Amino acid sequence: MFGYLTADRALLTPEENARYRAAYCGLCRNLRKRYGQPAGLTLNFDQCFLILLLQSLYEEKETGGEEPCLVHPVKRQPWWQCRFTDYAADMNIALSYLKLMDNWEDDGSLSALAAASGLKPAYSRVKSSWPRQCEAMEHSIQTLRKIEKDNLEDPDGAAETFAWMMAEFFAFQEDRWAPVLRQFGANLGRVLYIIDAAMDLDRDTLRGSYNPFRRRYGREDNGEFFRDVLQMLLGACLKAFDRLPLVEDAGILKNILCSGLWTEFYKKYQTVKEKNDGVGSL
Repeated sequence: MFGYLTADRALLTPEENARYRAAYCGLCRNLRKRYGQPAGLTLNFDQCFLILLLQSLYEEKETGGEEPCLVHPVKRQPWWQCRFTDYAADMNIALSYLKLMDNWEDDGSLSALAAASGLKPAYSRVKSSWPRQCEAMEHSIQTLRKIEKDNLEDPDGAAETFAWMMAEFFAFQEDRWAPVLRQFGANLGRVLYIIDAAMDLDRDTLRGSYNPFRRRYGREDNGEFFRDVLQMLLGACLKAFDRLPLVEDAGILKNILCSGLWTEFYKKYQTVKEKNDGVGSL
């Protein structure tokens, strides 16, 4: 994903901070053990959100401990894992591989091609285990590439394409919760696509890269415009979120959606932060 699904750790309790960090360490250990040490370089906190959400919903058995690692060779680091740690690690591999291949197709990046070649065997394993999710990712990336190639100023179409991919990403299995998870994932996908476009607008315009909002480049009201759009989309996302019977880690998840998600946005669009009428009230 894009790296926006991170917690505002200053607002978490010490216990929540410890559990959040231990989930990340568990995922890092899982990636490196199952796919090799270089796979750990693809990790970000986005996948922790996926683990916490699915574990809070399905309440699977957890394992954990405290051990040093290559990143922290001296101090023992607490970690925990569950069934969804494996799933998040697999999705992380798939997203990383497909993003690298997209960079190769778009920019002819030899470094991206080399990195993708290293991940290709791992991606083949993931696709054999999760064909539905991987096919959705492949189709969405191909559709987005066509939108960009045709230079279409169609933020709704682009966001819907990413939303469909995220719907399949969050629908871990076909059961009673799959429709709600798809609804949540789709709405979150729209939020992530729009916030990423807002964050990259200046850079994309100056580089001549695709951005569906390029006509808004340089406008003084961009902060307010994007904030209002994102609050509307996030409201729909939170409605689906509230339909899930989440108990454990619900506070961390709400922190990520209502505060952490906005951290980088408000660093860029500082002028709208003090005018914000309460993101957490959505």
